[in-house]
Amino acid sequence: MSFLRTVTRLALGSAMVFAGTAHLTFAREEFQAQVPDWFPLDEDLTVLGSGVVEIGLGAALVAAPKARRPLVGGLLAAFFVAIFPGNSAQYVEQKDAFGLDTDTKRLVRLFFQPVLVLAALWTGEVLRRRD
Repeated sequence: MSFLRTVTRLALGSAMVFAGTAHLTFAREEFQAQVPDWFPLDEDLTVLGSGVVEIGLGAALVAAPKARRPLVGGLLAAFFVAIFPGNSAQYVEQKDAFGLDTDTKRLVRLFFQPVLVLAALWTGEVLRRRD
């Protein structure tokens, strides 16, 4: 089980670094579609800030020593919860981005957010079997 957890942790951390880099570069406009209309900060500033946070959390998930992984996993899970309103807004406001160009696609995507939360908690060893 520890091998699977390690592989998943490295994959999730790497995906976060990639997504954060995408926020700052080639997918900036796409990510702006996920910033809710009601959010009080500028869309571009929000995308840039969340990109920096994603890079930091992803790198920390990959590189954190075992003793710090629960902290990093908890922070990443909290981040996934914090950005959920953006994903919901994309559905409610019917904004197209990342190929999510129908209500059905945008709705289905919302069900993956809890999976990401659980993956962060599991790979960060917040969730583990008690022996």
